[in-house]
Amino acid sequence: MKNFDQLLDLIKDKPIRTIAVAAAADHSVIEAARLARQANIARTILIGRKEGILQKAAEINFSIEAKDVIDEPDDIRAASAAVSLTASGKADIVMKGYLHTDDYLRAVLQRENGLRTGVVMSHVFVIEVPEFDRFLFITDGAMNIAPDLQQKAEIILNAVHLANLFGIMKPKVAVLGAVELVNPNMPATLDAAVLAKMSQRSQFRPEVVIGGPFALDNAISQIAAKHKGITGPVAGLADILMVPNIEAGNMLAKSLVYLGHYRLAGVLVGAAAPVVLTSRADSAESKMLSMAAAVMMVTAQRLLRLKIGKLHY
Repeated sequence: MKNFDQLLDLIKDKPIRTIAVAAAADHSVIEAARLARQANIARTILIGRKEGILQKAAEINFSIEAKDVIDEPDDIRAASAAVSLTASGKADIVMKGYLHTDDYLRAVLQRENGLRTGVVMSHVFVIEVPEFDRFLFITDGAMNIAPDLQQKAEIILNAVHLANLFGIMKPKVAVLGAVELVNPNMPATLDAAVLAKMSQRSQFRPEVVIGGPFALDNAISQIAAKHKGITGPVAGLADILMVPNIEAGNMLAKSLVYLGHYRLAGVLVGAAAPVVLTSRADSAESKMLSMAAAVMMVTAQRLLRLKIGKLHY
């Protein structure tokens, strides 16, 4: 799979899934719901200020049945309701609407009626890069603030799972830093080297190739890698970019969207059900593409393993 058009073609014949949307009274959210219905990939249960939802739907001639709107003017309660619908099986997917990410994630992570699984949950940006004729996966730029080594290993597993669903069965992971050399004063480079060595010693299942540390240029450009004398199977060919912290991932993904004008989707991996997590400022198309990625995740069986220290996942 090389682009989002192929993704939409792949899932359009799958069963139509139900997405519970928290704080849905927003123009781009309603437009995304309309696009998802038009593409025959999902129906939505819209939770939020009912008057606002119906008004915005009317503005774009989007007909919504009364049973598909739940009036809840409080954003935090709307998030909790959307997650509860998903946890109970009344919806297949939960989606963030127009509310703060921390309020949304608080509902996802609640111990009762939440979507915890016992593994690290992490966010993955899926970027369509026409120049590469393929996708780039960036993680984690939206949930884990400053992950440690073990968390980074689990975050990589989450991204590998998603890459597998997109047809990349042995993804190349570049663990990023500011430089390509191990520097004891730069912890990101130490983590990168350890993760690469773990990959060489087959501590990850299924197959994945991890290299690092890489600066961004030599992770995605073969020309840059060759010019700097950096070799290996990942150099210049990365499918997954593992960033050192949330700031780096968030800025990298948004720069590709706002400066490069690439199409993007954003999902949370590792929860009990697919979780759509996009920025409030994202376009309706981006939110619909995120829905599409989540639809593909619904029935996917996860068979990933990680061995680190005395823990065996």
